[in-house]
Amino acid sequence: MNKIKKLLIGLILGLSLLTTNLLAKDPKARAIMEKVDARDDGKTIEQDMLMVLIDKNGKKRTRDMKSYSKDFGVDEHQIMFFKSPADVKNTAFLTYDYDKASRDDDQWLYLPALKKVKRIPSSDKSSSFMGSDFSYYDMTDRNLQDYNFKLLKETKVRGKKVWMIEAIPRTKKVVKESGYTKTIALVRQDNYMVVRSIGFLKNGKKKYLDIKKMHKQGGVWLVDEMTMTTKKGKSTVHKTILKFSNIKLNKNISDNMFTTRRLEKGM
Repeated sequence: MNKIKKLLIGLILGLSLLTTNLLAKDPKARAIMEKVDARDDGKTIEQDMLMVLIDKNGKKRTRDMKSYSKDFGVDEHQIMFFKSPADVKNTAFLTYDYDKASRDDDQWLYLPALKKVKRIPSSDKSSSFMGSDFSYYDMTDRNLQDYNFKLLKETKVRGKKVWMIEAIPRTKKVVKESGYTKTIALVRQDNYMVVRSIGFLKNGKKKYLDIKKMHKQGGVWLVDEMTMTTKKGKSTVHKTILKFSNIKLNKNISDNMFTTRRLEKGM
């Protein structure tokens, strides 16, 4: 699974493929999300990332990153390196996303100032990832069995037909770890891409995801630009823009790239 798809699934609905519909409240909605998860997204991906952080006063900060991801059987490993500015340079982030529902995903953050690799505990996964509107929880997949789904209606986004699907966590544990009480996602009917979503947070705020640009490469749909906006009522609290470039799909990437040792070593 490539990083873009994982990011979308993880921060929007947090889903992974499940072979049973025993928990389904709405079989059609669940079937749609299974197809979202099963969508072809390549075996590896390498890309440059530009993160733009915008505060409530419109002040901008930018961060340049390099990202690699690779399928390891049914699991996925992904690593990010921060290249600039100076205050985050050489910071690195590693995720092991496990397909097995009973196994918690592993995440590590390397902090160059401390020369230390820090493991991200489950209790911290709802926290902001590097000052952005994305959380550590958003950076991983979650299990289909943790959610009840409902197809709300069909509508359009930028002229394309979409399904509007509601996802509600089935347990308090999922709500506590994720910080989300509910998510509404809009799935494009022609390619099973989630193009917009609204995440309802425990603190009463909402996070709005919007996929601004995408393209098809080698038969795979890839995202070029997305935004995540945090709002309290109608007021914008913070906004994050992610732009992706120099995307290389299904190229050879060494397994050694995805280790905690590599976090310390850098690119």
